Amino acid sequence: MPVSRRVFLAGGISALALSACTTMSTGTTSSAYSTAYLRVPKSERFPVAPVAVNRIPKQYHRQLVRDPTGEAPGTIVVDPSAKYLYLVQGGNRAQRYGIGVGRQGFSWNGDAVIKRKAEWPDWYPPKEMQERDPLAAEWADGMPGGPTNPLGARALYLYQGNRDTLYRIHGTGEPGSIGSAVSSGCIRLLHADVIDLYGRVPVGTRVVVLPARNPAEPILNAVRRATSAIGEAIASI
Repeated sequence: MPVSRRVFLAGGISALALSACTTMSTGTTSSAYSTAYLRVPKSERFPVAPVAVNRIPKQYHRQLVRDPTGEAPGTIVVDPSAKYLYLVQGGNRAQRYGIGVGRQGFSWNGDAVIKRKAEWPDWYPPKEMQERDPLAAEWADGMPGGPTNPLGARALYLYQGNRDTLYRIHGTGEPGSIGSAVSSGCIRLLHADVIDLYGRVPVGTRVVVLPARNPAEPILNAVRRATSAIGEAIASI
């Protein structure tokens, strides 16, 4: 039975759109994820509940991957759209961490430097958050560090020159937020992962935050390419 041109065009576009959503992970997963539960060191100042590893999608497990950034070793690269943070290792390799991205995490991009690091930091909610969230307003003078603090076990503070960008890389005890867009905050890693990252990077580390992309853009680009190719094929008939 002959296939109509309409069916052919729709099938070709669908196949290309689906292929744009397919990703492959070829990394070497950290041994921290090889057990049933992800734990933080027992020496931590506050107790942290272990996280069931099977609650974290495998692509967001901490792992050593081929470096896709092209940046110098020691550089942190944040890709808020893909929900990945890379620490470039050299030798064309990078340590990749799964992240959750808050509203502030999508609002800024560019080059910065870590000018401050803190363990179990205090949290000072921004004024605009205090205005819309009564709970945040209660902590206008600062919430002490601890397991319920939104910044979690560690925080890295990003500056451009002497100007605080207000962009933070910090911890979280909410495993369900990894790989997701969340309502508030900047870039969050699981407590165990942010502790690992914190120990690897000194003050002065360069951080590159990539612009956030429209999540539908890969599909739209695939459709545009398919439409263009099909148009050229029809024109040649």
